[in-house]
Amino acid sequence: MQEIGFIGTGVMGKSMVQNLLDNGYVVHIYTRTKEKATSLIENGAIWHDNPAKLAGLVDLLITMVGYPTDVEELYLSEGGFLETMRKGTVAVDMTTSSPELAKAIYKEGKAAEIGVLDAPVSGGDVGAQNGTLSIMIGGDPEVFERVRPVFEVLGENIVFQGEAGSGQHTKMVNQIAIASNMVGVTEAIVYAEKAGLDPEKVLKSIASGAAGSWSLSNLIPRVLKDDFSPGFFIKHFIKDMRIALDEAKKMELDLPGLALAEKMYQTLADRGLSEKGTQALIKYYQ
Repeated sequence: MQEIGFIGTGVMGKSMVQNLLDNGYVVHIYTRTKEKATSLIENGAIWHDNPAKLAGLVDLLITMVGYPTDVEELYLSEGGFLETMRKGTVAVDMTTSSPELAKAIYKEGKAAEIGVLDAPVSGGDVGAQNGTLSIMIGGDPEVFERVRPVFEVLGENIVFQGEAGSGQHTKMVNQIAIASNMVGVTEAIVYAEKAGLDPEKVLKSIASGAAGSWSLSNLIPRVLKDDFSPGFFIKHFIKDMRIALDEAKKMELDLPGLALAEKMYQTLADRGLSEKGTQALIKYYQ
C-alpha cells in the first residue's frame, strides 16, 4: 500500500494528500483543475491527466469527489476504475455518497477481484488538515485491515461499521445529527444577538455545557468573525441531506427536522450561497 492514487484534491482532499506525503507515501493525484493541486505537486505528489490510467498504477485508490454521479462514472462506466485497476488492489471511496451505489461498486469490485470499501469522513477542513477525521467504513473486514495504516494517517476515530454500504449509512446518521444541530446553534446565536448579549461571551458560557457540540465550538466562532469560507460546502451538504431523506423514505421513516434543515439550506442556495460553508445558515435569518 505504498503507491496510493488520490482522485479529488478539493477543500479536504488536498490536506489528506499532504498528510500522506508527509508520512512517506508515494501519492499519484488527479483533479479536474490541475492548478488547484500546484502545492501538492511541488511537495512531491505525482500528477496524472488521466484518472483511469492512474488507477492502473497504484496499490490503493482513494476517491474524494463531489457527487454520487461522479462516483458512479469513475467506477462503473466503460473504461472506469474497476476495469483499469489491477487484481488484488483496493479502492476506497471517501465521498459521501449513496449506500446503494456503495453496494453496487463493492459487488462489481468483488467480481473483478478488487477490494472495495466505502469510507466517508467527518471533521471538515480542520480535521483533514490535522489528520483527525472520523472515518466510517463499510466492506470486508480483511480489506479494512489492509488499509487501516493509511486510515490512521488521515483520521483518529476509525470505526469499521460492517458490510458494504454501512459506512455511507453511518455518514447519513452523522449528517442528520449535524443538520438539526446547525439549525439549533444558529438560532441560539440569533437569539443572543436580538437579546442584546455579547455572542462571544455567550459562547464561552454554553460551549462547554450541555449545549456544547462540534458545530457550536468550531463553526459559530467563524460566524462571529463573518467567515463563511467553506470547511464544507452548502451545495454538498444539501446533496447529503437529500441522500438521507431518500434513504429514510425507503425505510418509511419521517424525519421532519432533517426536512426542515434541507429546505432552509436550499433557500440559501437559491440566494447564491451554495459555495459558502455550512455556517452561512446564519444568513437565513438576516
